[in-house]
Amino acid sequence: MLELLWLIPALPFAGFFALAAIGARLRRVVAAVIGVGSIGLSAFVALLVAASFVTSPPDGEAFKQTLWIWIDAGGLKTAIGLYLDALSLTMVLVVTCVGFLIHLYASEFMEEEEGFSRFFAYMNLFVGSMLVLVLADNLLLLYLGWEGVGLCSYLLIGFWYQEPANGAAARKAFIVTRVGDTAMAIGLFLLFTQLGTLDIQELMRRATENWAISSTAAIAAAWLLLGGAVGKSAQLPLQTWLPDAMAGPTPVSALIHAATMVTAGVYLIARTHPLFELAPPVQLAVGVIGAATLLIAGFSALTQWDIKRVLAYSTISQIGYMFLGLGAGAWPAAIFHFMTHAFFKALLFLGAGAIILALHHEHNMFKMGGLWRRLPVTFWTFLTGAAALAALPLVTAGFYSKELILAGAWQAPNGGPWLWAGGWLGALITSIYAFRMVFIVFFGELKQEVSTRPGARIHLPLVVLAILTVIGGFLGLPEFLRSALPPLPEATGSAVHERTLEIIAGLTSIIGMVIAYLLFLRYRPLTDRLTATAVGWALHRYWFMGWGFDWLYDTLLVRPYVWIARVNKGDIFELFYGILTGVSRACYFALSGTETGHVRWYATAIAMGAVIVVAMMVFL
Repeated sequence: MLELLWLIPALPFAGFFALAAIGARLRRVVAAVIGVGSIGLSAFVALLVAASFVTSPPDGEAFKQTLWIWIDAGGLKTAIGLYLDALSLTMVLVVTCVGFLIHLYASEFMEEEEGFSRFFAYMNLFVGSMLVLVLADNLLLLYLGWEGVGLCSYLLIGFWYQEPANGAAARKAFIVTRVGDTAMAIGLFLLFTQLGTLDIQELMRRATENWAISSTAAIAAAWLLLGGAVGKSAQLPLQTWLPDAMAGPTPVSALIHAATMVTAGVYLIARTHPLFELAPPVQLAVGVIGAATLLIAGFSALTQWDIKRVLAYSTISQIGYMFLGLGAGAWPAAIFHFMTHAFFKALLFLGAGAIILALHHEHNMFKMGGLWRRLPVTFWTFLTGAAALAALPLVTAGFYSKELILAGAWQAPNGGPWLWAGGWLGALITSIYAFRMVFIVFFGELKQEVSTRPGARIHLPLVVLAILTVIGGFLGLPEFLRSALPPLPEATGSAVHERTLEIIAGLTSIIGMVIAYLLFLRYRPLTDRLTATAVGWALHRYWFMGWGFDWLYDTLLVRPYVWIARVNKGDIFELFYGILTGVSRACYFALSGTETGHVRWYATAIAMGAVIVVAMMVFL
């Protein structure tokens, strides 16, 4: 079955090409069958490959499939090759299975929209590009998939391009992530020139053999790859694009946040973890960036009124947890949280979409309320996702994966207690904003009636994802994945019993839920009055605006660049070419004046020229 590996990315690409070529001439039901079916078949093949991989592991615990040689020139030999190990298998299963559920949901959510087949063509290309990224056996092919998901994010965020704001959000996502992509591309050049290959496994082996720990080359390469990761995964300081990405349709938001683009940076760091282990300062920076991002995004999520923007900031925060785990050396915990996060974040986005659709595209949570009786399936599944996001103990997958990260952070060789404290505070904030959504949207006074009730293609993905959100934690971290990555770091400093950390994590989630109940349901008028005070309003506004990062970048980068561009329209180079053009035109008019049409003047000019030439030959 492992030989079928190439089919996993090939099927989404086949769906894309079919829809791109003839999708506009197909009936919507046929376009939906192609769009959803291609991802469903890809998920089915992925499950077959996974069963074969687990029951009959390949030699060396990895399977490599070379399809053809892509480039063989100048010392660079790169193949279109796929590499399957425990890490890439986990990513593939999440991308295909969660992606299939999102596509099925989208077939109902988008059925009345124009550009139906175009939407599924973009979605298929998105999934195919992500599969190339996680299966690539070399960094150049990985970078191709990396840029592919960047392109698809632009196309899908700006899907409703008739609205200028949507186009602006798409451009913002594309441009901001290009900053990180540029750093990553420079990193690839550095790695190739220093180590002579881009094959990931060979590259990591050569780096370990040739570079000392904390060597300049290792630190530079790790910093550059980290630049790419923070851009694609929306971490500090390149996190500003993700909240605006909510301009796209809700299934797009679910796909970007749960299974594809924003997890690419996490995968890149996990895949190249030997390089980061050679650069301890950079690995520590990964953890610090993750802790800072999860706190900043968590506070911003507390103030949003758009239900999708709450979830957007939540994604930034949860990816921050993954970075915290990676920086602490808790590699398996970070990937485990990626898996559980994919389940509950897809569930929350799809649940939010069902609410938005039911209320005639209303996004404002404060115009909702009392919906738990009107939308019972959506309520119970959304509550399950919110509980997992809040890491409610014992009953949700989010608790087990987040607790592993916090335990790994405590045991981190550098700054463990500080990293743990950041993660703990982030967990408290997460629990508050998660149940803030639940209490505002589903409880209290009914503010508007449901206009559209979700159908089976919306309910089925919600129920399946809710089940996965619960049982994922009880299944625990798959043993084959646990053994494929380095174990958690050994405890340093004063030892803290793991059970104590679990109890603290569980109590934190419950305390956050109680605080949310008191602030946003039981004593909500008091909360509104506190927010209306001068200090409360200023702080609320500051967090609501994403801590002013957009204003800062606009002031320091965008406006100066625009001013320089305007001034540069008349710079010295333009002046030089303007003078050259003027001289050419003057010469043209002078020479054109000699065209009189009188033959005697032409004959005289020829004779005079001949006399001058003969004189020069005789006397010079």
